[in-house]
Amino acid sequence: MSKPIIVNRRRFAVLAGAATLAAPMVARGQARWKPEKPITIYNPFAAGGVTDVHVRLLGETVSKVLGQQVVVDIKAGAAGTLAPAMLLNAKPDGQTLAIMSINSLRYPHYQQTNWDPLKDFTYITGLSGYTMGIVVKSTSPWQTLEDMIAAGKKEPEKYNYGTSGVGGTGQLMMIEVEQATGTKYTHIPYKGGAEWMQALLSDQVHFLADAAQWAPFVDDGKCRILAMATEKRIPRYKDTPTLIERGINVVGQSPYGLVGPKNMPPEIVDSIYQAFKQASAEPKVTEYLAKFIQVPWDKNPAEYRAFAEKYYVDVKPLLIKAGLAKS
Repeated sequence: MSKPIIVNRRRFAVLAGAATLAAPMVARGQARWKPEKPITIYNPFAAGGVTDVHVRLLGETVSKVLGQQVVVDIKAGAAGTLAPAMLLNAKPDGQTLAIMSINSLRYPHYQQTNWDPLKDFTYITGLSGYTMGIVVKSTSPWQTLEDMIAAGKKEPEKYNYGTSGVGGTGQLMMIEVEQATGTKYTHIPYKGGAEWMQALLSDQVHFLADAAQWAPFVDDGKCRILAMATEKRIPRYKDTPTLIERGINVVGQSPYGLVGPKNMPPEIVDSIYQAFKQASAEPKVTEYLAKFIQVPWDKNPAEYRAFAEKYYVDVKPLLIKAGLAKS
């Protein structure tokens, strides 16, 4: 009985060795792809926001690596899903790409779309992710998260908060906070961080529940963090508790990455991935992200797709719980 097993193992070893030898050859072949004209990247986030600047910084290096200009085209709308949706009619030649927010993996659960996030796109690379928190203006009477919760219980829906859109991480985070604490606030969606930051500073909203575009304003004393929506405390704000520490089991998850039209050739995908990986390591990029408590989210094409497939399934129960999706 042992002989067939020995034969199979030998065969496996030969195949594995061949694959190992072939891998560098494939990599060399893939690296030869170069775009024939400028690359357009559709961006679902507002102009001048953190992601917009991040992608433009990446594009500066990618342009040098691939030998063509990278053009960032703002396509905000449809809860941040319009940009990737515009790839449906694009050729899979690497010339037209899009930034995909995590909301593209939520939106089809509660809104009819003409695209499928797992079938209609080629996943290229993860780029970064937002660090989420609850922030008030420094003049707010709320000194702690408990102050905010007490106000939300005493006068439901009186106090409003800003986020980057309906169904986004900020709103989902707050729905969970409300359900855990018995509070109720009014959600005011904006197109991006620049808008909701201005809304807070001009007293149009009472607090923010979103990504750390507020970080520089906290650093200069214009804003105050009530709680971080992270698994652990952030070293930069080591005295600020997490929601989890306050008995609210909520973590804001909001990464974004780069996708292309479906059926892109592997050699094109790999060349673009390698170019963006190189760009992500540039000091100017990492230093900019650090200002907003973001880090590179390096996912190769297979890892990014695996993340998307898992999250698409895992998030549905949360959307149902939030009342956004039906079972």
